Amino acid sequence: MGITLSVLASGSRGNSIYLATERVRLLIDAGLSGRETQRRLATVGVNPKDLDGIIVTHEHLDHVRGLGSLARRYKLPVYLNQLTHAHLPESVGRLGEKVEFATGRSFSVGDIAIHPFAISHDAADPVGFALVNGSVKVGVCTDLGAATNLVHRHLENCSILVLEANHDVEMLKNGPYPWPVKQRIRSRFGHLSNEQSVKVVSEVVSDRLSEVILAHMSETNNSSEMVLKTFASMLPGHMRERLKITLASQHRPADPIILL
Repeated sequence: MGITLSVLASGSRGNSIYLATERVRLLIDAGLSGRETQRRLATVGVNPKDLDGIIVTHEHLDHVRGLGSLARRYKLPVYLNQLTHAHLPESVGRLGEKVEFATGRSFSVGDIAIHPFAISHDAADPVGFALVNGSVKVGVCTDLGAATNLVHRHLENCSILVLEANHDVEMLKNGPYPWPVKQRIRSRFGHLSNEQSVKVVSEVVSDRLSEVILAHMSETNNSSEMVLKTFASMLPGHMRERLKITLASQHRPADPIILL
């Protein structure tokens, strides 16, 4: 029993996570092109024909760019809620086998129990995921403007957490984006700042949590240095000592993490 995890890509140009057990191999989102997804899977030793499905957090293009092509080429079932399906970009095309889940209601794919929970983002019905196999629980929560009590509850007792740390507030304020875009990012339907991300970790940390992967970092309004500086200054010392903090990359897949 256990889970293997690799963040294949994370950022505004494409998001995808590979997650597997002894029985099941899944993608969480398919925001890269089909060809690039195949290339990145190969770097972590996975052939896309061996995948068992793709589960989708929401319909924004950086999460579904390669969804249709992968699903059609490899005959993969796609797990998503009804509103996300209804709002997929036309470029995604036909899905083939579609399995609709209800936000807030758990379902299983093989030996992985999956709970999709509502998050606050400017999409039709966006979700985060808590994924469980045996004693291992993985939390995936990116693309949210505010972390509600519901989010905190579903991220408790994780073994590993993939969490958004999108922007540094001052870099965003002083950056090149138009003011309406800055407002959207800072709103409760936008993205978490570094400081907000620290607060989430502080709320949900437990003895079981060993690693936090910080994801969806803006290449314009954030930097690795700013993220790590914020966590070092704001996260309580006893948490810093026991938690491994890593940064997901837009440009290369992370080495697989094996959780037992």
